[in-house]
Amino acid sequence: MSKISVNISQAAAVAPEATVKALLPEAADALAKVMNGTGAGNDFLGWTDLPTRTPAAELDDIIATAKRLQADCEYVVCVGIGGSYLGAKAVIEALSDSFSAYRADHRGPKVIFAGQNIGEDYLFELRNLLQGHRFGIIVISKSGTTTEPAIAFRILKEILEQQEGKQRAAERIVAITDAHRGALRQLATEEGYKTFVIDDNVGGRFSVLSPVGLLPIAVAGYDIKALMQGAAEMQKATAEPTLDNPAILYAATRNALYRAGKKIEILVNYNPKLHYFGEWWKQLYGESEGKDGKGIFPAAVDFSTDLHSMGQWIQDGERTIFETVLSVEAPEHETIVPTDNDNLDGLNYIAGRRVDEVNKMAELGTRIAHVDGGVPNLRITIPALREQWLGQLIYLFEKACGISGYMLGVNPFDQPGVESYKRNMFALLAKPGYEKETEAIRARI
Repeated sequence: MSKISVNISQAAAVAPEATVKALLPEAADALAKVMNGTGAGNDFLGWTDLPTRTPAAELDDIIATAKRLQADCEYVVCVGIGGSYLGAKAVIEALSDSFSAYRADHRGPKVIFAGQNIGEDYLFELRNLLQGHRFGIIVISKSGTTTEPAIAFRILKEILEQQEGKQRAAERIVAITDAHRGALRQLATEEGYKTFVIDDNVGGRFSVLSPVGLLPIAVAGYDIKALMQGAAEMQKATAEPTLDNPAILYAATRNALYRAGKKIEILVNYNPKLHYFGEWWKQLYGESEGKDGKGIFPAAVDFSTDLHSMGQWIQDGERTIFETVLSVEAPEHETIVPTDNDNLDGLNYIAGRRVDEVNKMAELGTRIAHVDGGVPNLRITIPALREQWLGQLIYLFEKACGISGYMLGVNPFDQPGVESYKRNMFALLAKPGYEKETEAIRARI
């Protein structure tokens, strides 16, 4: 079976193999906390066995719902924020034709995202796009009261009901929410929306392998059973407390680097389809580890594009960084650099070669240069951008995140800092129940 692999050899100058091995007992203890539910935040470990415990009937129901939306809609708007949209966006972008949005022959509905911002222009322009077109909504929220998606859903629901009437609109709305509680659950029950459940023990940033991610991915036309198969393979591959476990190897190495003064991790890709995978990864690690005055700062870049903007800083800036490189072995298509008789651009020396060969040499040359410049590199190799391998990669990062968080000494599964901005925003907007906070914050401005 082909699988994703992790290579730490180019981090050895700062995190030698012996140092990483010395952290194995600590990493094994962290893995046990994740697997056995004995650590802080153990009420949010439902993601650990999602690939193997999700019933086939539920996957079939998700696929059937996706097919119904595909048949009825030109657009499907996925409403959510944070983990409620980033995982699906990452997978869809990784698997999509880069120019599908511009193709007149685009098959099936176009999946659009909303509720991930409070951009008035964004919502105005989305409303203009949808008016007069057949569209559906997937609304994702445990509570139904999170500000950003709640605003977007209210606006989109009004448009859909005006165009289709309440009954027909209800047939094009799918709610992914709590099983029993919350405003969205109440509304879905009253209006008769098709629903899927977000388990109480699955946090948003770990939810891509639940209906939260699976339904939008299926609507976009991709094979969620293959995605789950890959995740199940990685679930098995990350079960043992050894350095052959890629999640332990990655988590232990990044903690060794952190303890050696490398405080910033840059996730690097050489395939533009992985841009949003970097965005998903940033939330996963930033929200899980950044607390109690600790945590590796997660950043992401797209190479070789960002070599012409961030490359100087990475090569010669403050030496507090390390890189984790996502390397895709095989592209989906072949493009050859042509010969040009005039050769004014001087490129005939690579004529006849595949563009991917040039890209791979850019990757190798950059890794060597950055290591020489004092930037340790980890390399994660992905066989191809297919559902199976993306499922493996998602699960690898999730499992490693839990292990790494416990090694840092934090609860990887809460996010107390996220609530601070919300309290201030509610006070500034004079939300009922926040009268004292409103008075206090207005005295400060």
